Amino acid sequence: MAPKVTRGSGLLEPLLARQRARMANRLIPAKIREGRILDVGCGSFPYFLAHTSFREKFAIDQHAAPPQLPDIRWFRLDLNSAPILPFDPGFFSAITLLAVVEHLDPRRMVELFKECRRVIVPGGLLVLTTPAAWSAGLLRWMGRARLVSNEEIEEHVFAYTLPLIGWYFGAAGFEMVNLRFGYFELGLNLWATAQR
Repeated sequence: MAPKVTRGSGLLEPLLARQRARMANRLIPAKIREGRILDVGCGSFPYFLAHTSFREKFAIDQHAAPPQLPDIRWFRLDLNSAPILPFDPGFFSAITLLAVVEHLDPRRMVELFKECRRVIVPGGLLVLTTPAAWSAGLLRWMGRARLVSNEEIEEHVFAYTLPLIGWYFGAAGFEMVNLRFGYFELGLNLWATAQR
């Protein structure tokens, strides 16, 4: 039996996890894959980390690690209470936050992005995906219809636009010339990258 990609259930969850992983893999250049990657908020099963290629893989989530993670180092942290990453400066080539920031306290976002910037090597990349702000009502309907995990949709605390993500990146010290943005999944989700 394949591992669940979310804590809840939803008919489309496996497809959506694959699409997020595919998008993140497209955004990460081959030249930085010889280093380390950190997936922040990887969920109940680190689907993206299991489907990407890096020399070393690290995961952070507030929940305990699932069994059988042979090549992934797991750290259990609650980033809403303390968005501090327990790693040395310049430790990672890439950090991903895939369908995560909508679950976090927006008042902590600048601090978290500063931490990400601190632990990324110069030239490294921060990649995030999140539902587009306009899709919040549709996602709630999809949760009630059991198309996506209602449990996780109910945990959304904030919705983002691309300009707002850009503002948070800038406030965290990323230079605007090193930011890229776009949409995927028919505009329901957005992606953003910040290069250090």
